[in-house]
Amino acid sequence: MMHSESVLLALSWAAIATAHAGHGQSQKSIAGPHKSLWYNTLPGDGGTQADSVFSGISTFGRLPYQPCLQNPDAIYDIAFIGAPFDTGTSYRPGARFGPSGIRQGSRRLNLYGGYNVPLKTNPFNSWATVLDCGDIPVTSYDNTWALKQIEEGHFHILSRPPATDADKRGPAIKGKTLPRVITLGGDHTITLPLLRSINRAYGPVSVIHFDSHLDTWKPKVFGGSPSDVAAINHGTYFYHAAMEGLLANDTNIHAGIRTTLSGPSDYDNDGYCGFEIVEAREIDTIGTDGIIKRILDRVGTKRPVYLSIDIDTLDPAFAPATGTPETGGWSTRELRTILRGLEDLNLIAADIVEVAPAYDTNAEHTTMAAADVLYEVMSIMVKKGPLSKMIENNEADDL
Repeated sequence: MMHSESVLLALSWAAIATAHAGHGQSQKSIAGPHKSLWYNTLPGDGGTQADSVFSGISTFGRLPYQPCLQNPDAIYDIAFIGAPFDTGTSYRPGARFGPSGIRQGSRRLNLYGGYNVPLKTNPFNSWATVLDCGDIPVTSYDNTWALKQIEEGHFHILSRPPATDADKRGPAIKGKTLPRVITLGGDHTITLPLLRSINRAYGPVSVIHFDSHLDTWKPKVFGGSPSDVAAINHGTYFYHAAMEGLLANDTNIHAGIRTTLSGPSDYDNDGYCGFEIVEAREIDTIGTDGIIKRILDRVGTKRPVYLSIDIDTLDPAFAPATGTPETGGWSTRELRTILRGLEDLNLIAADIVEVAPAYDTNAEHTTMAAADVLYEVMSIMVKKGPLSKMIENNEADDL
């Protein structure tokens, strides 16, 4: 009885397997839903709306992704690149997760198509090819090597021909037109290797620095400089940039400053490094228009400008997730208004830094604020056109 049951069981399994094999041979794959079920052309001015902004892999503003450091054939007019480095911070670490946090906070930027009403442009639907190029691989074990990785990675992205006007004269060295690069930090130390990269492409440039801190401290003052490695950190990088000749003389400005000092000599040293200061509290007397005017008067509208934004420019009520928060800062609305007032500047590159998502609210206040700030920056870049236009406009003004 047991033997016959075993035979029957074996024959049953064999029959099932045979039927299944035959079924697989005769069955044809069924075509899935049409692409239009997932991606729809928006009415009105156009643009593409994805299935839903809360799904899919996070890129900045759900932009197309290309691993640009691995793909030398990737071309773009504006590239986003992450620099996940935070071992130069003095207080709260965590900005190594800034690039991924900012991308997460940017998901709904083009929920309704991405048109920027105040600036009257759509950075997601324009002449410009815009890509998210992922992150620069950065070691967390050796600051010197990490900063070299950031410099070389940034320069690799910056120095290739853009998608638009690659053959036209531009403001870079040897009259080249280059793409623009927006870097997601990372603590503020990354701005030093970024400026070294910029210097290789443009020479000394004017810098607009939004921050609550000066970041021009001498290494002996900020951190004690126990070693050459420790001398470069998120409070001294602009001092080194000035000493290395990366900054255009007397055309640089801080905005949003409200830090405590080691003493009044810190301001003297800051002037020696080539900066003018707009303190955060000045918004109470001169307003956003007055701050915009101070920046434009200092930097001018003719030269290449690098923009560096520390998220702690904002008051912790609006951006708590940062390495060294300072109360008394600007609101998100005020900072965005000031940035939009800089639309006539020739921004060649930018960074946003010190976003440390671990300290954020569940509502992602800080990462959303950082993403919205970069949305304004990207809109300005798109509205100005390719950097070849900078040469054309300057020549027209000189006639």
